[in-house]
Amino acid sequence: MEKVVVKATRRSVIGKKVGVLRREGFIPGVVYGHHIEPIAILMNRREVTRTLAGLTASSIITIDIEGEKHSALIREKQRNYLRDELIHIDFQAVSLKEKIRSKIEITLTGVAPAVKNFNGIVLQDKEYIEVEALPSHLPERIVVDISGLEKIGDLIRVSDLSISEDVTVFDDLNETIVTISGVAVDLAEEEPAEAEGGAEPEVVEKGKKDKEEGE
Repeated sequence: MEKVVVKATRRSVIGKKVGVLRREGFIPGVVYGHHIEPIAILMNRREVTRTLAGLTASSIITIDIEGEKHSALIREKQRNYLRDELIHIDFQAVSLKEKIRSKIEITLTGVAPAVKNFNGIVLQDKEYIEVEALPSHLPERIVVDISGLEKIGDLIRVSDLSISEDVTVFDDLNETIVTISGVAVDLAEEEPAEAEGGAEPEVVEKGKKDKEEGE
């Protein structure tokens, strides 16, 4: 992957005064971590938004602070959701020679035949796995192909993932990443059984099933 560089300057403004900088088109941030004191920084909002688009929490980038360069991970991005814009970014400086722990995003790809053939539902049980590796060996994301899930009940576990031997996985290998579930029977569509003595059939009200969390 092409080297990603974020340009930044040191920031002395803190507290409520940072709001003025945001209105002028800048994003405050901080760099902390490997053998350095935390550094308050300032970045151009348009430039950094474009530069970080599509990157994950395990993407190694270079923070260039007025010529002082640090390899880093994106640890937290705060957003103003009403305006749909970044308002603050935390970066963790890392050593390229020391292993680190990180959560790797899981992305599904392909189409499961069970969805078309059996009206199955794709349920993703895990969105991240925790690993340890040298920064240069960290995968940006793990892509899971679900095109082999042909029947209801088919699943993919952590043990089925294709991961480099340079990466240590901490999640239970038996945990399920994704599974195919059957469609629940809608009782309202079934013919009510005839009650004894010609009495009216009992009406049972069904509650909505809570949706599982997606992240």
